Amino acid sequence: MFEVDLVLSLHGRAATALVLYYTAVGLWGLFLGVRNSGPTPGFRGAVAIAVIASIAQGVLGLLVLAFSGQPREALHILYGFAVVLAMPLAASLVRDRTPRGQTVALGFAALFTAGLAIRGIITA
Repeated sequence: MFEVDLVLSLHGRAATALVLYYTAVGLWGLFLGVRNSGPTPGFRGAVAIAVIASIAQGVLGLLVLAFSGQPREALHILYGFAVVLAMPLAASLVRDRTPRGQTVALGFAALFTAGLAIRGIITA
């Protein structure tokens, strides 16, 4: 049987993990930028993993919404969509920059996304 409390718990723990992961990816991007490096394959992979994890977090959130009802503040849902869309949007916007510029911009975008995730946790 479907256990709403389990999914809600996973949703909350995944949110914390996303904050930590996006922060690490953001700091990695800024570190690469300081070293005058473009995005490495590992960094690009980390960004892709972050986006996939954000989508999985969103699916958990939709399950909670479907079976448990709305969060305390409806703004929580907006933050959820923003977390999913922020990195793909940033990646598409920095495509034409220099390699170092791409790395720094994606690093800042990851830190921004971590902030969005924090705001999502606060409004839950």
